[in-house]
Formats: sequence, structure tokens, C-alpha cells
Amino acid sequence: MKNLLPLPHAGLVIVLVLLLAAFTTAGCGNNETGGRQTAGNQNEITSFTIADSTGDWGFPSPYVHYSRGTGYVRMSFIFDTLIWKNDKEFIPALSEEWEYLPEENAYVFNLRHNVTWHDGEHFTAQDVVFTYNYMLEHPYHWVDLSALQAVEALDDYRVKLVLGKPYAPFLDYVAGTVPILPEHIWKNVTDPLQFLDNEALVGTGPFKLADYNKEQGTYLYKAFDEYYLGKPKVRELRFVKVSNEMTASALRQNQVDMAPIPPELVKDLKEEGFEVITGSYDWVAKMMINHQKEPLNNQELRQALAYAVDRQALVDTTLRGHGIPASPGLVPPDNEWYNAGLNDSYPVDPAKIEALLTGLGYVKNGDYYEKDGRTLELELLVSSSGIGVPGAPTERTGEMIKSQLEQHGIKINMRNLETKTLDNRVTEWQFDLALSGHGGLGGDPTILNKVIISKGFNSARYTRDEEFNDVLKKQLTVTDPTERLKLVGRAQEKHAETLPCLPLYHPTWYYAHNGQVNIYYTFQGVGSGVPIPLNKMSFVK
Repeated sequence: MKNLLPLPHAGLVIVLVLLLAAFTTAGCGNNETGGRQTAGNQNEITSFTIADSTGDWGFPSPYVHYSRGTGYVRMSFIFDTLIWKNDKEFIPALSEEWEYLPEENAYVFNLRHNVTWHDGEHFTAQDVVFTYNYMLEHPYHWVDLSALQAVEALDDYRVKLVLGKPYAPFLDYVAGTVPILPEHIWKNVTDPLQFLDNEALVGTGPFKLADYNKEQGTYLYKAFDEYYLGKPKVRELRFVKVSNEMTASALRQNQVDMAPIPPELVKDLKEEGFEVITGSYDWVAKMMINHQKEPLNNQELRQALAYAVDRQALVDTTLRGHGIPASPGLVPPDNEWYNAGLNDSYPVDPAKIEALLTGLGYVKNGDYYEKDGRTLELELLVSSSGIGVPGAPTERTGEMIKSQLEQHGIKINMRNLETKTLDNRVTEWQFDLALSGHGGLGGDPTILNKVIISKGFNSARYTRDEEFNDVLKKQLTVTDPTERLKLVGRAQEKHAETLPCLPLYHPTWYYAHNGQVNIYYTFQGVGSGVPIPLNKMSFVK
């Protein structure tokens, strides 16, 4: 994968050196104006720098960016969708207006007339038609287009998307998530996963990518002055790799403008004049379970694991209280779809653990349960650095879960892996237990289908229970909110019963910034629910 405008070779990446190099280039240094121009257009910001502890989230084209939410966000600065969202509602993007035609089960989008691609070509309805047909032929891992029956251009600036069945989350999960591609570039691309040329980054979005350095984990975007909503007020947008331990120092020295921060610094940074925003509990840490193999294919054994893991203790110790225990139904308590009937599920209960395991033929021999002379022994995969988001489970979380499970007679062998290696092992079913997590729970309840029965690495890929499958599929087709709420509630009950994975906790996220731009959490998350406060509209107007 090649870099754009490669930076000079930097040898081994040392965070402090990288920061100094990035800040010098950004022109921030210790400038008290924080990057804001002091002459000319006073509404323009010359540069805005965002710290990220992971750094690389992949080449930011639609098909190549890394599958986690941060990768989608990196791509979203370059590519636009038919509609978008701000902090309150859906808003126009490439489409000025849209309407639903119930008699046809179709949506008609009236497109803007003044949109150009980054290379100067004009945007039309044919680009939209091409994009959806291309993604039907080459599935884009971020969206499910199975409900789409046909797409047609009514004229140069109107397009109709016809659904083959009712699909309740269409606006959020399709129209508001699918990045529109330029037909004149992509029509000859037969393998989008190998399309890594500069042309792969031609979009209609507010920014163009000027540099991407995979090794250093840096991104540099420059404003697209012909953007249809006007010249973006932020002229250069930067992402630099900064360790969690250095974010506060970087903020205080005016070297970055925004960063995720640890909870213990919230009070001090507020007192120093920084704005701190707190998100809802849209991100969940969970223990993935390989329910495809013995003995974890037994529902009772998975339930025994749930009774052995003290989720409140994980919050109190590993998060220092900055979070909440997760519901075994997966949907967080601050969500309007939450099933409150699951509040007291799976308290730590040695008697129930014993009853479940002895019912499966296990007997306690010394410290551990065994069956047919073999110890009940499982491997737990963890990422020592977490997975790049605040509060993600780390080696410390793994050690605590190992201790809890072994206290109740289940032997655990813990193994540290890099995040991408862990994700690959989970995808290939080469694991017993694995600590991971994902966002999206604040969006439409379609997320349940995505993380329970779909094929992605974030998904439990659990299709064994027929009623569970039927409930999940039906909730996508019901547009009446009351009826859909009942179905989503039942889906949570089935998840708590079958436990295809064990939700652990929801961390409280804190981001600090210097107030130059209006940073906010997006209504139902960026795109299809990414719970990161980096909406591209913050940097446009």
C-alpha cells in the first residue's frame, strides 16, 4: 500500500519525535492563537490537529479502510453520502430532498446541481446509480444492500432506490452510510480491494487527502475549496499518533487541538479552559465466544461463564468507575430500545455455575472442573494495547477475567496478540474466548443484526437459534415503532439467553478540545452508528 506524498523516512517511530515533526509541519508549535488566522478571513482555521493513540486506520478509500468505525470516519472526510446527520437529525448531503413512496416501497432523492468531484468532473445521478450497482456486485463491508431491488436515474438529478422488502433503517444504514463513487474512475476497477491509486481517493467530500503515512499513523487532509456547501473553514485537518499518556501534555502545549483523555484529567483540563465532551454508552467491550466448538457450543457453559464474570468489578477496577456494566441483552441502558427487564441478569453466583457445569457432566477436582479426566481449560485472547479506543479491554482486563473465571473453577490460558491479529483469529474461528468491542449501539437497532448474525469479525455470527434469527430479521421490516420495540426487546432476551458473546461493560468516553470548532456526537452515530465525535460538518461551517 503506497503513501501519498510520502514523509521523509523517520526510522523507528518514537511518539515524541513524531509529535514534534507533525506540530512543526502544522504550524502550531506554542502559538497561542491555536492555529487560527490572525488576518484575512477570521472564520478560517489554518490547521486542526487530532490525536489518536492507534494511528493507522488504513488507506481511506471506501473498500480499503480498516473495518472498525475509526476507519470509516477517516474515509468520510473524502466521500459524501446521499444524506448525512448532525447532532440532532438527518440533514441533506448530496441529496437536497428525499421522499418515501409507500405504494412502490421506494425512495426518491433530488440531487444537488452544483457538486463536482475532486478532479473537477461533474456529479450526476448516474454516479449514484453506478455506486449502488457496483456495491451490489462488489459488496462493501460497511453496508448491507440485500433489501435493495433496483436503482434508476429518473433524470440527471433525481434517482430512485426501490426496495424488494420493507427496510426500517434504510435512511441510516444505506442512504446515510454508502459513500458515493465517481463512475468515471471506478467503472474499470475490477478489484476494489487492490485499488490503491491516488484516483481511489477522488470524492465529493469537504477534504482531499494530501498525505497518508501508514508506518507513522498520520493523515493530512486539505480543504476542497469547490465543496458544494462552501469552502471548509478548517484549511488543513491532521491526525497524528499520540500515546494516551501524552495527550494531556500535547493539548496543554497547544500541539494538538483535540484528543481523547483519561478520566482522571477531566476536572483539571476543564479548569484550564478546555472543552470536554462526554458520549453516551454506544461502545461495548465484550468477550467473544467460539460457540462453534466444544465445549463452548453448549449454551449452559456460556451461561456459566456469565455467572462467573463480575462485570461491575471490571468497571470499578479496570475503568476506575468510569463506565457501566453491560446488559447481557447487548443494548445499553441509556438507549431508547433498552429492555429494562434484563437489569438483574447474571449476578455472580457460584451455586448456579456449579449446577450448570455439573449438569454438563463436569466435576470439581481440586481448583478446576474436569470431564472425562480433562480439565475445563480455555484460551483467552487479548490485545495488550486495547483496540485503539478509550476503555477498550487490555491485558489488565484479561488478567482480571482470568482470575474471576479460575476462582470459579474454569482454567484460563491468556495470550496477547496485536489487535489486527486478534480480529483475524476471531474471523477465522481460531479462538476460544477473545476480548474485543465495537460501537454502533446508539444507532438504529439494525446494529443487533450486524453484530449477532452477520459475517463480520465484530459479529457473533450466531444463527443456530431459529426464533432468534426470525426476531432479528423481522425487526428490520417493521416500521411501526411500538411493534418494533417489542421485537427488539425480545431480541435482547434471546441474546441474554443464548449468549453468543458476553457483553462486559460500556466505558465512559471523554474528549477534550480547545473550542476552535463545534465538536459534537452525531445523532445515532457517524454513518451507521460510529460513536466518535468527529463529524465532518464540524470542520466545514
